[in-house]
Amino acid sequence: MLGIGQMFPAYALTGVVSSDPANAFRQFSSGDRGEQWQIVFFWPKDFTFVCPTEIAAFGKLKREFADRGAQLFGVSTDSEYVHLAWRRDREELRNLPFPMLSDIKRELSSALGILDPQAGVAQRATYIIDPQGVIRFVYVTDLSVGRNPAEVLRVLDALQTDELCPCNWQKGQDTLEAA
Repeated sequence: MLGIGQMFPAYALTGVVSSDPANAFRQFSSGDRGEQWQIVFFWPKDFTFVCPTEIAAFGKLKREFADRGAQLFGVSTDSEYVHLAWRRDREELRNLPFPMLSDIKRELSSALGILDPQAGVAQRATYIIDPQGVIRFVYVTDLSVGRNPAEVLRVLDALQTDELCPCNWQKGQDTLEAA
């Protein structure tokens, strides 16, 4: 699995950006990053139980991520058509404020080393990527355990200080000084 300090792999994926089939699909690539931080999180499968709770929770924090210059991307190995059907089916997913990317060929999840060998789907992984494309944070949970998007936001805040941050540090608190 790729980890801290390594470059996030290049990608070109189709994303679902709307519940309206007429304008639902858009292409996204790693070259679109610009000078922004990226939060890229993977879920195992659409039309499941844990995944929509996490996706909706990330959506609720979209403004906070954007205020910190970070773009959100959700990814699974399902097709863009399955993503669209799921968005249309689930109220909490209909108006997501970030794209749902399709890694149907499993190229990105394989390059990252997060393709679950038994299930054949992406593991429940989260990456924080800095504006230079370097992985600065990796968070992977068991397929059955949801993650905490607020913790991802807390870590982004800490990384953006470029200072030493103690356990449970929150934005606005003092950082540590090396003695």
